[in-house]
Amino acid sequence: MALEIERRFLIKNDQWKDLITHKTFIEQGYLSHDLEEWIVRIRFNGKNFKIALKKHIKNFTNYEYEYSIPNSEGEKIMSTLNNTIKKERFFLKIDRKDWIVDCFKDKNFPLKIAEIELTKEEEEVILPSFIAKEITGLKKYTNLNLTKHPFSKWEMKL
Repeated sequence: MALEIERRFLIKNDQWKDLITHKTFIEQGYLSHDLEEWIVRIRFNGKNFKIALKKHIKNFTNYEYEYSIPNSEGEKIMSTLNNTIKKERFFLKIDRKDWIVDCFKDKNFPLKIAEIELTKEEEEVILPSFIAKEITGLKKYTNLNLTKHPFSKWEMKL
């Protein structure tokens, strides 16, 4: 059973940029529409396509299963979807921990979200100075919700 334990945060400044180890561009789309059920996502990282199945369990833990699929099949699936998002993903190393920062594009610009994956929910997290506030569990910030309700359309952004 694959578990994803992650916490998510808004960013208040650009200090994270000095900590980048590498980056990638991501386009992803959703074949599901309900956050309460299994979420089915397709993701393209510029080279490969993956299908992921995610289901929230509790707090900040989800089931997550991810599978590579042939590019020709990924292109076909992605071409049929309207609810997609694009983002640039930056990988950071902070205090021997792996963080990512997603900088959203298009209708979700200029939203930036930092994430850290944990080995257990009780794991201590030392927050870097660029963190503004925690958004773990706030459904309006989920990628699926951002495909339906883009950040640029929000009345009050943060």
